[in-house]
Amino acid sequence: MAADFRFIVVGRGMMGAAAARHLARQTDGIAVIGPDEPEDRASHRGVFGSHYDEGRITRTIDPNTDWARLANRSISRYAEIERDSGIRFYAPVGCLVTGPMRGGDNGYVGDVVDAAQRLGVQTEIFDDAGLKAKFPFFSFASASEGVYEPHGAGHISPRRLVKAQSLLAEKAGARVIKQTAASIRADGGLAIVTTAEGETFSAEKVLLAAGGFSIAENLLPRPVEMKVYGRTVTFFEVSKDEAEAMSAMPSLISKTLDDIDSIYMLPPILYPDGKYYMKIGGDPDDLQFDTEVELRAWFRTAGRDKAREHLARIFHDLVPSVTHPPAFTNSCAVSYSPTGYPMIGYTSSARVAVLTGGCGTAAKSSDEIGRLGAELLLAGRIKDEGYDTDFSAHFRD
Repeated sequence: MAADFRFIVVGRGMMGAAAARHLARQTDGIAVIGPDEPEDRASHRGVFGSHYDEGRITRTIDPNTDWARLANRSISRYAEIERDSGIRFYAPVGCLVTGPMRGGDNGYVGDVVDAAQRLGVQTEIFDDAGLKAKFPFFSFASASEGVYEPHGAGHISPRRLVKAQSLLAEKAGARVIKQTAASIRADGGLAIVTTAEGETFSAEKVLLAAGGFSIAENLLPRPVEMKVYGRTVTFFEVSKDEAEAMSAMPSLISKTLDDIDSIYMLPPILYPDGKYYMKIGGDPDDLQFDTEVELRAWFRTAGRDKAREHLARIFHDLVPSVTHPPAFTNSCAVSYSPTGYPMIGYTSSARVAVLTGGCGTAAKSSDEIGRLGAELLLAGRIKDEGYDTDFSAHFRD
């Protein structure tokens, strides 16, 4: 029986859309399956994506060599993707990382400085007085130290990045199928995708890139081995004048001594509703989901009150000039693989592979992760020798 497609990518999020673009640039017969963003999250009964937002931090410095390479290779292609798609998604406003001053019990800042030196990344280092002078809109705890990456860092719109990747995949000949995959099976020398809408599509190979929803019990014969956690993000509305006054604000990663109040924060960003919001994330504890049913229910909520209160307190301490209460909260999710790296590998069948497990840090690196997923299908393995990890895939017993 002839296949409908050569390769099918299941999942139209950041990794899946990137994989579809890279595949479509190199071969014909590509399809990508996944629904559009729902208009009303609260009433939506289907799957969700974690890219339904306008702000994710991007930076090139990472103490882990492989994660740094994933980020650097992805960021180096942002300009090409923006140019070819006509969609702007990257704001190179820089990134500031702060933490307790080096020499104490917390070695985070030292690790970042060492990583920057190894990678040859230009940075500026500030003590308490330097932080106050350079970034007057922030108020950090005393005895803090900051590492500022002024170039090749800032934030991206994940929603617009996915739109750009999808547009380029379609331009290159990929077919977008706006349905939800219910099962993927190898059968009769092909990979078969059955959708919740009742249709079936066949391919020589299928790549599952469904983020946290990859844990769905019946999606694969053996579900992927991942820990999926719910996250609450909190948004503070600021006026246009306030946003302009903070136009020099970089993205921020702030680490505390005990890590409980560690957060990330985005500067004012214009959202589709025409308003400017500052976003903060960093849950005080973990909320793990074991089933896809639980995950769907979580995405229909606005997150946790406990996390909102925690984040609001930290926000007002860090940015005391913004006195407004939180505008709203939203739910999100992160997926961790057993290795701490994305899983890019085959199931027990050479017809079905997975591309999932962003480990809370993959948005900025999604184009390179998608490229590796495309390479896996095209070559049967990851040929790139630039990584120490093998990106091994793991499955439940």
